[in-house]
Amino acid sequence: MKVALDAMGGDQAPAVNIGGAIDALRYYSKLEHLYLVGDQGILMAECAKQGLDLSDPRVSIVHAPEVIGMGEPGAKSVRRKKLSSINVAMDMVNEGQAEAFISAGNTGAAVAAATLKLRTLPGVDRAGIATAIPNEHGLCHILDAGANPEAKPEHLVAYAIMGTAFARNVLGIQDPKVGLMSNGEEEEKGTAFTKETFRLLKQTPGIHFVGNVEGRDLFEADLDVALCDGFVGNIMLKSVEATAKAVSKWLKAEIKGNPLRLCGAVLAQGAFKALKEKSSYETYGGSPLLGVNGVVIIAHGSSTALAVRNAIRVGMETVENRVNARIEQALASIKMPVADAT
Repeated sequence: MKVALDAMGGDQAPAVNIGGAIDALRYYSKLEHLYLVGDQGILMAECAKQGLDLSDPRVSIVHAPEVIGMGEPGAKSVRRKKLSSINVAMDMVNEGQAEAFISAGNTGAAVAAATLKLRTLPGVDRAGIATAIPNEHGLCHILDAGANPEAKPEHLVAYAIMGTAFARNVLGIQDPKVGLMSNGEEEEKGTAFTKETFRLLKQTPGIHFVGNVEGRDLFEADLDVALCDGFVGNIMLKSVEATAKAVSKWLKAEIKGNPLRLCGAVLAQGAFKALKEKSSYETYGGSPLLGVNGVVIIAHGSSTALAVRNAIRVGMETVENRVNARIEQALASIKMPVADAT
């Protein structure tokens, strides 16, 4: 399997990307070739610093002299910086040189490049980011987590179908449960947007729609896909991450402030470690951009080497399980309900 990594993307690039590449090459035997896309001089220096042997036939640098910064406008930067690492890596997927694109860089730019270069799958108007969060029953994927902030009801119907295909074929869930984020479980709750989306989802065959779900259901309910527009999804995801960090900080402060609690924490350090691994985005690596005609994995901007390694793993699993082909089959076999023109 061949993967193109945007080695200049992320808050701590390129160090974490090279570190993640080293680990991926060590752990994943199915990784046939890893392309490190970015400024050749910078990447060669970082590879030398971390001990990545560029004579290894499984890895090579692809020169891309430009970088799209995290704060730059996505679509405009993609058009302006033709030789950016995001554009060059995406071109490699589009031209068949690589089977998956991985980036912890500018999300807007990655989504724009994927949409412009790879296009969307038949039956998909807008792509969506599926981001995993842990809950009591396993994982729940927020879809969309930020690609499409101004979604229409029919876009969320497509997300339901794509999320079902991803959960079934990558996660191995036979009957994925799909819920619609709202401010109450009752059908009449929500905005005009959520009410119309609810109506369409009830009419959509091939998905297990469980109705409206609330914020607490993300963690408590047996739920595999939580549907929302990208504006709500991104705010929700960042709120969850911030809450987890705050609770961890408060807990540490409370433990350190009392010798007895500190002794207890030593005894429970195994549990704390397991909890940290379960709740950390590093464990899950990256989020697939579902709906584009290629495998695109969006990693967290503050990704560590471990997160980059796991993002590469997610990309390989998505390719191996032929998720895009499954999505196309599902969309082609389902008669999409018609949105209310009013």
